Amino acid sequence: MYYRKKGLFESFFENRSFLIMQLENGDMDKPTFIRENYDFLLRIGATPFARVNSMEKGIFNYQYYNIMAKYYRSVAIDLEKKGKHPRVALSYRHKSDDQYHKKNLDISYMLNLVEFENVEAYYVKSKSKFLKDKLYEIVFRDYDKAIFHSTADWLLNVLKDNNCFIEGKRKSLIDDYINARY
Repeated sequence: MYYRKKGLFESFFENRSFLIMQLENGDMDKPTFIRENYDFLLRIGATPFARVNSMEKGIFNYQYYNIMAKYYRSVAIDLEKKGKHPRVALSYRHKSDDQYHKKNLDISYMLNLVEFENVEAYYVKSKSKFLKDKLYEIVFRDYDKAIFHSTADWLLNVLKDNNCFIEGKRKSLIDDYINARY
């Protein structure tokens, strides 16, 4: 009997959905969720697409960069808490910042793909003092679970210039996740 080998997207999104379910059910905490996603990317040898010419590729790249950024940030925080290897911790912070920047570029590619149609963005209520009045949510309404976040001023300006940004604060569509500490 022949079984079709799962493709990259199918494997990645199935695993991600499974991990999200575990996180939502309280079977794992956010640091474990981040680590499991990171380990999965390494296991499948995933790399981001060089060219984002579909929403599927854009969503994959966003998740890839977001996972890497959060993982690098968590390593930096762990090292800083221990007071060890400050240069290594700083290096991980820089790696994290680079991944966040790539994630924001990826969002801009997706915005251009859909020509800013059926996209809305707004500030979200955040428990984090660092993210308060900075974090905004971007929702691609024509795509299931296409919910992204950023703090980048330049991307915020792009959203405003294209009439996608709604003033005021809202509760995030994935509030429990964004307000969980790691």
